[in-house]
Amino acid sequence: MTLIPTKTPLVAKKMFPNYIWDIPTNEKILYLTFDDGPTPSITNWTLDILKKHEAKATFFCIGNNIEKHPDIFQNILNDGHTIGNHTYNHVKGWKTKTEDYLEEVSKTQKIIEIATRHVPLATHTLFRPPYGQISRKQGQNLIELGYKIIMWDILSFDWEASISEENCLQNVIKKATNGSIIVFHDSVKASKNMQYALPKVLEHFSKEGFIFKSLKG
Repeated sequence: MTLIPTKTPLVAKKMFPNYIWDIPTNEKILYLTFDDGPTPSITNWTLDILKKHEAKATFFCIGNNIEKHPDIFQNILNDGHTIGNHTYNHVKGWKTKTEDYLEEVSKTQKIIEIATRHVPLATHTLFRPPYGQISRKQGQNLIELGYKIIMWDILSFDWEASISEENCLQNVIKKATNGSIIVFHDSVKASKNMQYALPKVLEHFSKEGFIFKSLKG
């Protein structure tokens, strides 16, 4: 069982004010994000569910996965969602030299830019560090390069094997508030919990009058 909290404490947000943890608003808006794709079958399933609820989201994609599944990546773009950079090999920032980390980001950025060159008004400035691990130097360098570092307000813990499907759902329903950035994963590891929780999250908050928007670069 992880000791990381479901909802990011205010003190953590204040310690790293240059990172984006949520989008302050009085409106009923939530920001769904999906890490680690594109992944065969799971990403397309996710897109179908989002479309059913007229929801937009942000997909933080691994460069290597974009190269392996360009058709799925295009499906994300075609459905009007936004794209974020999630490094090329899903590396841990705390165990990676800054120079190598920046190269991981740059390599993925080039892949994204080529894949989105025909997309009107496509933006490429969103970045989420895998595992949430990023050193101050890495973060500073990326911000200077024009990236917005997107963290989160709510973790669903969909990837965690010790978390039940229902607990995954309740992590989001009980903790999400106006402007929350919520983390799910369109990955094989997280699929069991995510595919249970996501439709119910969309149904619950839609009934409460919320809309789901993608993050902007």
